[in-house]
Amino acid sequence: SHTTRGGHVAADKTRPTHAAPSTMPYISVDALVGDGPVAPPPTLADGGRVSENARDWGASPPNVDEDPKRVAWRANYTAELARVLNTPANDYHDSAARLGGLVKSALLEFGHLKTEPSKFFEAHRLLVNHGFEQGPGFSIRFTVQYNLFAGTVLELGGSEHLRTLDEMQRDGELGCFALTEKLAGVNSGLVVQTTARWVPDKGAFLLHTPHDGACKNWISQGLTACKVVVMADLIVGGESKGPHAFLVELRAKGSGPGYPGRVSTGVTLGDMGAKTTGNDLDNAWISFENKWIPRESLLDRYCDLTVDGGYVARGGTSAPMSNMELIGQRLFTGRVAVAQGAHEFRRRLFRRTRAHNDAKPCWAPGGGSHSAKKTLMLSSVPQLRALYREADAREARMTAYLASVERDLCETLTNGTRPSAEMVEAVAAAKVSAVDEAIEYCHRLKQEVGSYALMAGTGFEHTDFLQCCKFAEGDSRILLMKVARDRVKTYGRIAAKGGEVPAWMSPREAKAVAELAKALQASAAGGKRPAEAWEEHWDKAYATARLAVDNIVTRRVGGPDKWSNAGWRSTPASRL
Repeated sequence: SHTTRGGHVAADKTRPTHAAPSTMPYISVDALVGDGPVAPPPTLADGGRVSENARDWGASPPNVDEDPKRVAWRANYTAELARVLNTPANDYHDSAARLGGLVKSALLEFGHLKTEPSKFFEAHRLLVNHGFEQGPGFSIRFTVQYNLFAGTVLELGGSEHLRTLDEMQRDGELGCFALTEKLAGVNSGLVVQTTARWVPDKGAFLLHTPHDGACKNWISQGLTACKVVVMADLIVGGESKGPHAFLVELRAKGSGPGYPGRVSTGVTLGDMGAKTTGNDLDNAWISFENKWIPRESLLDRYCDLTVDGGYVARGGTSAPMSNMELIGQRLFTGRVAVAQGAHEFRRRLFRRTRAHNDAKPCWAPGGGSHSAKKTLMLSSVPQLRALYREADAREARMTAYLASVERDLCETLTNGTRPSAEMVEAVAAAKVSAVDEAIEYCHRLKQEVGSYALMAGTGFEHTDFLQCCKFAEGDSRILLMKVARDRVKTYGRIAAKGGEVPAWMSPREAKAVAELAKALQASAAGGKRPAEAWEEHWDKAYATARLAVDNIVTRRVGGPDKWSNAGWRSTPASRL
C-alpha cells in the first residue's frame, strides 16, 4: 500500500493509484424513460397520505409556511451540487478538490450543525441522490468533513479553534476525524490506545502510536486533509484522563484543496487500498511517532490544564454533558445521516429500476411480437408487482420514522441538551432498521431484474455502500447488543420489584426479553461469567434486540400493517 512517512512524500507516489475504472459504457436510464414518480404517495390505513416529491430527491417535505430563505437556499445548493457532480471525479484528489469548492461556497456553513442541523441533514440527502451514479465516496467525504471533523471542533473547541474552523471554510481546507484504530474505536466503546502525554517542561503534548494495533485505521479523507481531529488517551502526571480530542496538523497546505503539501513531522500515512466501490474517497491509516503538538491542540471548551500541569474540567454546571458524551453526540448525528443515506440510496435504486422495468417489454402467452396486445411490461410480472408494492409500503414507513427521529434530534442539537435514553435508542433503531431494510430490499430487487442488475450505471454496482453503512458510526451488531443488554437490565429491575412489564414493550418483545434473561441466569448459575453467558446466547440476544428495534419504530409510526399502497398499480412511470 502507498505510504508517506516522517514529513516527506515520495515524488512518484503523490497520487496513489486505485483499480482502473470500468470501461463499460454507462446506461443513461433517466434519458430513456425519465426518473419521475413511479407510484402514488403511499396511503396510511387511516387514509392519510405520505408526502413524496420524486423530483426533489432528498429535499425536506414541502411546507406551505416554509421560510423563503430556506427555499432559496435549497435551490442554490441543488444547483451547486449539479455543477460539482456533473461528471465523475478523476481520482480522490479531484473528489476532494470538489468538496473543497463546496465548502468554500459556504452554502452550508460548518456552524449550521448547531444552529440549523436540519439543513445539514437535507444537504446530505440531496447529495446522496445527486451523486447516485458516481457512487458513495463523495457523500461519505461530505459527512466526515462536516459532521465528524467540523462538528467535533464546534462541540469541543475553544474560541481559537472556532476561528481556525472559519478560516478553513473560507479557504475550502479539508479535515478528517481519527477515532477508529486497528484494535479499538467505536466498537470498543470509544476506548482508544493512541496516547497524548502532557509534558509540562515542554508545554506540549507528545502524540504517539504505542504499537501497531493503535494505528488509526480507515480514516476517510486521511490522504487529502490538511488537519485531523485525533482522539487520543490524555495522560497527565502519569494518569489517564480518557479519550480527548486534539486538532492536529496532518499536512501542509499544498496547491489547493484536495492537493495537500508535505506530511507533518512525526506522521506516517498509508493508503488502505482499492475498494469495491467509492474509490473516489481516500481511506488512510495514520500513525504518530512521538509527535510534538502544542498545548493549543487540545479542544479545550470543557477541559484545561493548569500552570502546574494539573487537569481540570471546565464549564461547571454549564457543561451539558461529559467530554465523551459530546464526542458521542457526533456519532448520533452520523448514525441518522448514515440511516438516511442508506434509505435514499434504496429509494433511488428502486425508482431507477422501476422506471426501466416499466419500459421493458417481455413476452407473455397469447402474444407473438412486441406489438401484440398480450405483451407485458417487466414490472407487471407477479413477483415484481408484489415486491414493488411491499417495498413501497415499507419505504414509506421508514421515511416517516427517519423524519420523526431527525426532528427530535435536531431539537436536542439546537438546544445543546443531553439526549434522552429514548432518543439514543431511537437513533440506534434508525441506523439499524434503515440500513437492514435497504440491504434486504435492494438484494431482493437484484434477484428479480436479471442482467439489468449487472450493468454499470444502474446503481447496483454501488450496493456495497450499504455494507459500509452497516458498520459506519457504530457497527449495527454492537448497537443491537446494547439494546439487548438494556432490555435485560430493565427486566431485572422489574423482576426484582415484582412489577409489571412496561406498557411500551410489545408482548413478543417482553416474552423474548424474559426468555433471554432466564437463559442468562441459568448460564450464570452453571458457573459461567457474564461475557461467556452472553456469547452462549448470542442468537437469542440479537433476536430480542431486533424485536425491540422494530417495536421502537412501531411506537413512533405504527407497524407494517398500518401502511398500505392501495393506489399502487403497474403503469409506466411516465404516466403516473
